[in-house]
Amino acid sequence: MSRSIFRITGADARHFLQGLVSNNVDGLDHGVVYTALLTPQGKYMADFFLVPQGDAILLDVDSSLAPMLAQRLAMYKLRADVQIEPVPLAVRRGTGPAPEGAFADPRHPSLGWRLYGAEGGDDGSDWDAIRVAQCIPETGIELTPDSFILEAGFERLHGVDFRKGCYVGQEVTARMKHKTELRKGLTTVAITGSAPVGTPIMAGEKEAGTLFTQAGGRAIAYLRFDRATGPMRAGDATLTRE
Repeated sequence: MSRSIFRITGADARHFLQGLVSNNVDGLDHGVVYTALLTPQGKYMADFFLVPQGDAILLDVDSSLAPMLAQRLAMYKLRADVQIEPVPLAVRRGTGPAPEGAFADPRHPSLGWRLYGAEGGDDGSDWDAIRVAQCIPETGIELTPDSFILEAGFERLHGVDFRKGCYVGQEVTARMKHKTELRKGLTTVAITGSAPVGTPIMAGEKEAGTLFTQAGGRAIAYLRFDRATGPMRAGDATLTRE
């Protein structure tokens, strides 16, 4: 787990974020907010946590996305009274009793807690098994630049708010929610054998999706639901939709 932390301050900080991200920033009054920044076309750019810290807001993002995200936020800032700076904080996480000052992970109770301070790390929980069991996507694995957040399960994971008003990519996301039935998306499958992440999934002679994280005889897969109606294969592995 490699995370980068930014501190966002200034009189316009909440308003600035509210107009950009997929979730309602007012949720900071109650704890951590999981959210995403999208392209104007509604595609995923980055997912991250917003964390209340007094008058400031911490932004906790996968380090691989941090330079791009900082640059994009600076581009949107314009004349707003907002300051964004990296801070030398680390993330600890665990699934056991939460230490003082920790926040519940808002995506799912099985993901436990997150604590921000001088030391990082985790308690040795099998995070892949937890993610597979609850179909929780990970930055850079299931969540890639061609993703749509509703196909990735962001509504179920409390990462999008449909009543908050406008944000970047909101129109496409709202249309997917209200005007269409999702025909593709992440789901959990039973798997016998294994195959590398990114292996195409075949249903007969037709490509039905892509295989991702695997643990304990199950896996996260991105599927075309109309083709995922029977046994499938991915490399040497066989799959069935649960």
